[in-house]
This record gives sequence, structure tokens and C-alpha cells, in this order.
Amino acid sequence: MKLSLGPLQYFWPRQRTLDFYRDVAAWPVDVVYLGETVCSKRRELRTIDWLNLAEEMAAAGKEVVLSSLALIEAESELGVLQRQVEHGGFWLEANDLSAVQLCRLAGVPFVAGPTLNVYNHRALSMLVEDGLRRWVPGVEQGRQLIEELRDGMHADGHAMPELEVIAWGRLPLSFSARCFTARALDLPKDQCGFRCIDYPDGMPLATREGRPFLRINGIQVQGEETTDLGPELPALAALGVDLLRIYPQAEGTREIVERFDAARAADAPLAPMGARNGYWQGEAGMTLTGHGAGG
Repeated sequence: MKLSLGPLQYFWPRQRTLDFYRDVAAWPVDVVYLGETVCSKRRELRTIDWLNLAEEMAAAGKEVVLSSLALIEAESELGVLQRQVEHGGFWLEANDLSAVQLCRLAGVPFVAGPTLNVYNHRALSMLVEDGLRRWVPGVEQGRQLIEELRDGMHADGHAMPELEVIAWGRLPLSFSARCFTARALDLPKDQCGFRCIDYPDGMPLATREGRPFLRINGIQVQGEETTDLGPELPALAALGVDLLRIYPQAEGTREIVERFDAARAADAPLAPMGARNGYWQGEAGMTLTGHGAGG
């Protein structure tokens, strides 16, 4: 299985972002996703900066995929998407159907991102006809549903696209036209002051009882728990998973990548790191089950 580094979900300062990805060039990841997927107001890096980074990653031997916004609301955002598609040098991760349509018209191969909402094999087959080459299931789509879609594709005589599963990171649960970070700080969305840059791993949100619950990340809400499918590596391989996605985090991403790299080389499961894998087992996302629960 290949390792992929998913798109950066958080808003980091420009130099921190550039330094991070220049370090990534030496990491044992095969595929790197680049681009803003959460909020178009995050302009520490412009479109040309992301494209320049993409060229650097490609020169370092990485397969590069440009990631699109999950929620497109304005003509200017469509313009950025059009520039990504027109570049033509890289696949696009389509996180919105607008991206699918532009890729289809331009003949650009694309990856179906986890926010594209593919829930049956016929929808997956239609996307393959439009140019889909790789599918990243939604965060709540576990082993059983993926097996059903795979079997349905084969029964209809269609080849399954490459399968990429989120193996590590905080899961993006929802997106909204509202900015949760601005709301939490009592700021209007249009005058947010880009305050999410102060929270490099998102803003923690607790229940009234003080229990950690969610992470607020601009217009995105994430789970507090970090999903960890390291203990499930043999099952992932048996399912035919082609890529394991690791989402960047403020600290320790390189160590996580190296941990997964060593495990895939040894063809062995990883010991759990106290994270969650409930969705993979068809349970609540914050549940720890199977190998991760010591079973």
C-alpha cells in the first residue's frame, strides 16, 4: 500500500506551511495533496504558491494531487478551481461536484474526495465514466459499506478505482456557510481577523461537563478524537486498499508517517495509539473497537 499525505486542513502561517512541505519532500510518502479545502479566505498561500509547491513535490519524486474546496460559494472560488483544472499537470481532488464537472469537461483525471458523498456503486460507476481514478470514502463509510460498493462494481462488470482510506487524523465531520471559529470568538464572519490561524490543530470544544468533544476549524467541524487504522492494516490490505491517507497535524506528523511506513514494510499491524476507529467498524466514530480496543 502507498502512503498519502492528505491536504492541510488547518490555517498555518505562510512560512510554517512552506517549511512543513519542504520537509515532506524527504518523507516516505508516495502521494501529497496540496491546496485549501476549508476556507477561501485563508490566503497565506495563493494559488500560484500551491502550484509552485506542487512542482517542488513532483521534482522530489512525489505524486501530487491538487485539492479543491469542499464548499464552493462564490464566483471567485470557481475561478481558483478553474485555474487548478487548467494547469493540467496534476490530478485534482474533487471535493465538490463543481470540480467533477470541470474535470470532466477538461478531460482531467480526478480523485473523489471524502466530501463528495458517494454511497452506492452506481454513483461510483458514473464518476468513473467522468474521469474518476481514485476514491476516498467519506469519514463514516466503514469496511462493510466499502465491501458492498466494491462487490457491486464487480457484479456490474466495472473495475474498481483506486481506493484510498483515511488511516490517521482528525476527521472532517461537517462544513457550513457559517464560520464556527468566528462565532465562538463573537466575531462576524466577514471580519473574522483570520483568527483560526491561532489554532494550528483547531479550537477544542468541550461539552458542558468539560469533556473534550469536537474541534472547530473555521467553517469545518472535526471530531476531537484522532482516528487510527494502524491496527487494521491486514484488514485494509485484504480489502484491496491502495493508499493510506495521513492528515497533517501541528506536531508529530513525520513520526506518524514513519510509523506507518515501517508497518507496511513489515506487513504487520500497528499497536494502537489511544485513538479511535469506530466508523471503520460500523460503530460510533468516537468508539474504540476491534484491535484498537484490545479485542
